[in-house]
Amino acid sequence: MSDAHGKFCWYELMTTDMAGAAAFYSAVTGWQAKDAGMPGMQYSMFSVNDAHAVAGLMVLPDELKAAGVPPNWTGFVAVDSVDDTAAKVTAAGGTVQRPPEDIPGVGRFAVVADPTGAVFCLFKDAGNMPAPAPLADGTPGSMGWHELYAGSLDVAWPFYSSLFGWTLDSDMDMGPMGVYRLFRTAGSPYANGGMMTKPAEMPVPAWLYYVNVDNIDGALTRINANNGKVMHGPHQVPGGSWIVHALDPQGAMFAVVGPRP
Repeated sequence: MSDAHGKFCWYELMTTDMAGAAAFYSAVTGWQAKDAGMPGMQYSMFSVNDAHAVAGLMVLPDELKAAGVPPNWTGFVAVDSVDDTAAKVTAAGGTVQRPPEDIPGVGRFAVVADPTGAVFCLFKDAGNMPAPAPLADGTPGSMGWHELYAGSLDVAWPFYSSLFGWTLDSDMDMGPMGVYRLFRTAGSPYANGGMMTKPAEMPVPAWLYYVNVDNIDGALTRINANNGKVMHGPHQVPGGSWIVHALDPQGAMFAVVGPRP
């Protein structure tokens, strides 16, 4: 098993307004948006300091809109073999929503869902481009946390830990909300994600991704000033950081995490 297997490696926003979404996230997170130059499709990349690509941006396909899928963020997990891992997803009670296929010159991917219904992607790069140096922990614009609101924590945790080698960091008792489980993705020396059974008011299980910001109050101001909608926060979390959950102007849910100087 390679060192990459089981690590989040990419994030992708599907939206109904690429230009509007690009402007919003550039203002809120400081990302730079640039067309990826992919033949036959509109696809942009969000980068930190115009040098380190962290996420992609594309139009929400018509077939997903027709199925009632709203604008959303999806995380990609690196695997040694997309085909083998997709088969393991099915064997473990998950579903393959888009079978493995190649992105010419980029890699191979599949869209899958865990046994409780939360969607994510599998990815194996083509190996023809050198990987950029990783961003330092907490760098504004990098992804700082991965959070799963599962249909059932007791079902989701063994699925991910077995599939990707994720390990338990610690459990937090959230009272009536149940257990919040902090985990470490493959090879991480510290917790970089959490999962819990979703609250009843949340319509479907889903992943939520947190972007690092340098000042939570500044990010909050920018979200409001650029037609985003704050759903929760600012709220302080263990360790001293602050978080905000929000919707972008097109309705995709995202989160930011950072200090309050």
